[in-house]
Amino acid sequence: HEKGAFTGAVRRKIGKFEMAKGGTIFLDEIGTITPAVQIKLLQVLQDGTFSRVGGEALLNTDARIITATNSDLKRMADEGQFRRDLFYRLNVFPIDIPSLRERIEDLPHLVTVLLNTLNRELAKVIHNIHPHALSALKGYHWPGNIRELENILERALILETTTTLRPESFPADLFAGDISLAPAPIDSTETLADARQQAVEEFERQYLKELLSQNRGKINKSAEEAGVSTRQLYKLMTKYGIRKEDFRQ
Repeated sequence: HEKGAFTGAVRRKIGKFEMAKGGTIFLDEIGTITPAVQIKLLQVLQDGTFSRVGGEALLNTDARIITATNSDLKRMADEGQFRRDLFYRLNVFPIDIPSLRERIEDLPHLVTVLLNTLNRELAKVIHNIHPHALSALKGYHWPGNIRELENILERALILETTTTLRPESFPADLFAGDISLAPAPIDSTETLADARQQAVEEFERQYLKELLSQNRGKINKSAEEAGVSTRQLYKLMTKYGIRKEDFRQ
């Protein structure tokens, strides 16, 4: 805007399009902009020109424009909620990114990236996640997509007091559909010692599978996260018939 364009405009301020000249500007949630802003954006796309608020001079920009939305812009254009001419101007090279629930195999990698970022922001040093917690994250349907994942991880990091994100640091409803965490049926004909031993073995088996899956069969990393030696880990894997090759991608 120009100086004096409105109350409080004590100096000229350069806008985003002016700053992006010769570069790229990213406009998020493009489906939420008002009709008035749609008209102004259309002018920029058609002519490469715009004016500062309170100014009369036409300024030029050659900025490349990238937009993002989780709305169906074509449907909105058909229903009159979004300018059709603007939609076609924006829809030059569309890239459809599947939702998180459609590419759940990417979740472990996204968790790693987000944890690195959140650790820096929160001054934490937590880079590991318990296999049961990771399993619950994989089984969740993620209506809020990546942002919901980031919020849940941030909450867990704030609550966690160890170096590994444990299930108790996550919302309880994440585990509602996790069968692996449900108690096994009780056979009252067994002794307490036998029942306890079976429960321990089933837990160890599931734990090792999730751990190796998370680490893609890497023994050293898995042993470190489990707090055991590589020899102990191999011994447990042999006991339960688990092969590291089955978890390598």
